[in-house]
Amino acid sequence: MTVISQVILKADDELRYPSSGELKSIREFLQTGVQRTRIAATLAENEKKIVQEATKQLWQKRPDFIAPGGNAYGERQRALCIRDFGWYLRLITYGVLAGDVEPIEKIGIIGVREMYNSLGVPVPGMVEAINSLKKASLDLLSSEDATAAAPYFDYIIQAMS
Repeated sequence: MTVISQVILKADDELRYPSSGELKSIREFLQTGVQRTRIAATLAENEKKIVQEATKQLWQKRPDFIAPGGNAYGERQRALCIRDFGWYLRLITYGVLAGDVEPIEKIGIIGVREMYNSLGVPVPGMVEAINSLKKASLDLLSSEDATAAAPYFDYIIQAMS
């Protein structure tokens, strides 16, 4: 849900009009709309490039992941890792567009540690993967846009740590 939806639902639940502070948060949300849309568009339009760069960074940093016995050894395992990169990037764009981490929490974080543990995927390796995705993504953004987008990557990293 966006800030606007949250404010309206909360005020309605409490049978009141939105407070001046809540209206201010809506105004701030609307003022950042162009930037949030620009960031999401840049990430979406460059998904393939970002995923390729993040993958390259991760394999260089952790060649053991793609070596025999590694979690990304073999074409199928490697393809699954690359698929996850794209999925997390899309999830981050949802958060950026909403101006909130709630979509990230609801769609992608709940149960992620348990899922990766049950699949035998080392969670610290996923943290490294998201860090690589973050770097590859932020390198394509202006410093102002990178500053706005970074917390969404950090939210996932923190949730996995």
